[in-house]
Amino acid sequence: QFVDVCFAYDDNRPTLDNINLESFLGQTVAIVGPTGGGKSTLVNVLARFFEPTQGSVLINGLDYRQYSQHWLQSRLGVVLQDNHIFSGTIMSNIRYGQLNASDCQIIAASKLACAHEFIEEFEDAYETQTGEGGNRLSAGQKQLLSLARAIVADPQILIMDEATSSVDTETEQKIQKGMAELLRGRMGFIIAHRLSTIRQANRILYIDEGRIMEQGTHRELMLEGRRYRELYESQQLQDNTQKLYV
Repeated sequence: QFVDVCFAYDDNRPTLDNINLESFLGQTVAIVGPTGGGKSTLVNVLARFFEPTQGSVLINGLDYRQYSQHWLQSRLGVVLQDNHIFSGTIMSNIRYGQLNASDCQIIAASKLACAHEFIEEFEDAYETQTGEGGNRLSAGQKQLLSLARAIVADPQILIMDEATSSVDTETEQKIQKGMAELLRGRMGFIIAHRLSTIRQANRILYIDEGRIMEQGTHRELMLEGRRYRELYESQQLQDNTQKLYV
C-alpha cells in the first residue's frame, strides 16, 4: 500500500506526488504514461531502490523500512529493459535467481518465460556459454533469460519494467498467453509501452507529472478515461498503419 507517497531527486520538483494505491497477491497493476512521468520511479520506490521522501509504503500494514532489505528483496523479482547477463552458461545465469534450484525447475521457468525453445536450438542447449556480458546472445534472448531467472526465484512481487521491449511480437504474444500462470498467486507490477500487452491487468494506472491521472480496468478507461483511451487508440492506429506497409 502506498500512502501519500512523494519522492524527489532534488528540491525543485517531485518525481512522485501524493501517490495512493493498494494491491494484493494475485493482482496485476499495469503502469502506463509518457516518458518521464514517474513510472520507473514508482517501481523503484516499491523495490526500495529509493525510499519515499514523504509518505509510506506499507507491506502487511507495516512500513517497509521496518523490514530488512534482504527480507524485501528476497521476495522481489525484477525484470528490466536492460538486464545483466553474467559470463558462464545459460543454466548458471538462470540459476542465479535461486541457487538451489534444480535443473527441472530451471527448465520449467524457461518454458514459462518462452526461453526454452531458443535455448534448445543451441548446440550445447543450457550449457551454452553466454560470453562476456551476454555478448553471444541477442537483446531479446537476454530479456527472456532474465525473465526466466526472475521466475525461478519464485517471488511474491514481480516487477516488469518494459521487460519484453526487445522481443519480437510473436514471442511477446506467447509470453502474454502464459502471463496468467506466470503471475498466479503473485503481485505483479508491469510497466509496458505496448498497451495491447496489459489489457487483462486488474488495474491500469496512467501516470504523468508524478501523479496518477487515471486508473481502472482497460474497459473502464476506454469508456470513461481520456488520456489512456487516446494513447491506446493512437497505438492501434500506428500498428494498423505499419501492417499496411508490411
